[in-house]
Amino acid sequence: MKRTIVATAVIAAVSGGTAQAQWQPQKPVEFIVTAGAGGGTDIFARTVQSIIQKHNLMSQPVVVQIKGGGSGSEGYTYMKGANGDPHKMVFGTHNAYALPLGAKVAFSHADLTPVAAMAFDEFILWVKGDSPITSTKAFVDSVKAKAGSHKMAGAQSKDGDELLTKLIDKSTGAKMIYVPYKSGSEADVQLTGGHVDSHVNNPSESVGSWRAGKVRALCVFASQKLPAGPKVTETQRWADIPTCKDGGIAVENYTQPRITWLPAGVPKEAQAYFVNVMKKVSETPEWKEYLDKTSQTGRFVGGDELKQFADTDHARMKAVFEEQGWLVK
Repeated sequence: MKRTIVATAVIAAVSGGTAQAQWQPQKPVEFIVTAGAGGGTDIFARTVQSIIQKHNLMSQPVVVQIKGGGSGSEGYTYMKGANGDPHKMVFGTHNAYALPLGAKVAFSHADLTPVAAMAFDEFILWVKGDSPITSTKAFVDSVKAKAGSHKMAGAQSKDGDELLTKLIDKSTGAKMIYVPYKSGSEADVQLTGGHVDSHVNNPSESVGSWRAGKVRALCVFASQKLPAGPKVTETQRWADIPTCKDGGIAVENYTQPRITWLPAGVPKEAQAYFVNVMKKVSETPEWKEYLDKTSQTGRFVGGDELKQFADTDHARMKAVFEEQGWLVK
């Protein structure tokens, strides 16, 4: 599946060429994953790691560590404790600024230095492969018939998956039980095992199960169908998945950014260095292949522009959290 990466110019004050030439990491760099092993964030971090190694984009090695406890707060709290250390980079989503809205955690996204948002994940509604539910309308009817007993699995609590579940409830008048797991891969295991009724995984987290016929894709939460590409299953491409809005769920353009951050207090030169490295990663054939396989939208937002994006998205999510009664007191 072909995706176009839209390169965003890095603010000159953040990424001056002289600064990039002067600063280099002096020891191995830790990539901290704020979700469980095998999920979309883990795949994101390990893809970046492999591209850096293949193309020799850094002089020091990269070590990936999983710190997904507390819905990802473990990783961000660890980063807060690493204030000023430019040899630790955290990989996450909008959970960096969503988690502090709904839980008493020891960090905020102000404790982080923005590096880059590199991809935006779509969300898909999935059911078990042998489920009698074969359409979005049938899904809505089934959820309503279960009168509050339908189990929707997702990654983390009061994060993107649960928020989407609540938006589905609001749109349809249905009521589901949200069941959180550490990662999308765990949610997928629970669905294929028949322990839950559905989940809203990103494409990369369920593509293997879809290909094997263990899950069925009902609809994508987007304004239009995904781009055409090769078949994933024997009969379907990503582009064959209808939009959820066409099936009666009025939720569209719901995406999740894949974001990297450094700790607060790092030198500007270090921030510029890593913005430049991530930009180079986003321009490789391997990154384009990753986007194609995971059906993500490639878009690079770096440095100060990412800070502006995060602040705006944080304000939008805060309004929704307040509406749901999730804001921590």
